[in-house]
Amino acid sequence: MEKMPPRTDPRVLRTRQLLRDAFIELLHEMDIEKISVNRLTERATINRVTFYLHYRDIPDMLEKMADEMISEIRGVLQKTPASSNSPEEELSVLVHLLEHIAEHAQFYKAVLALKRIPIFTDRLLKLLAELVSARIVELIKEGSRSTDGIQQDIAIWYGSSALIGTIVSWLRNDMPYTPLYLAKQFYLLRTLPR
Repeated sequence: MEKMPPRTDPRVLRTRQLLRDAFIELLHEMDIEKISVNRLTERATINRVTFYLHYRDIPDMLEKMADEMISEIRGVLQKTPASSNSPEEELSVLVHLLEHIAEHAQFYKAVLALKRIPIFTDRLLKLLAELVSARIVELIKEGSRSTDGIQQDIAIWYGSSALIGTIVSWLRNDMPYTPLYLAKQFYLLRTLPR
């Protein structure tokens, strides 16, 4: 019999969500360096003791929020097939990612586009690099793409940086395109003949 992971107490989830929401609101109003535990807990309408039950300090909170962000994105990406042999399946992965970002636009806009907090950008870039790397390896195995003298690590840097840059610009411009349209455009750019 398979063990289920322990459920997190709903009160813990609610408190963390209050802190996350308060943090995002404060980010829209001030620089991250000016956000204190006091300001954060006042905005979240909780007391400081409750904050310290969940986090050591603001950097610890950011670290755990970044972990949660990546965990949520991985969960979204697991909804799509593990092997993206067809262009439709590959496109589906990108659409799911962009839909998730659009659904949580206030959060992503604050941490990636508005303030560009390194821990969030770095973690997302690392995840995107993993996805791009897996896709490049798959294309090479299938023989549908040759490396043509391009170093694999450079191709991964290029692909993941282009993707995160596109996402950040999309957020900064208030998401003028639907996730599906943006994913199709990105896919078309990626498949342009060389």
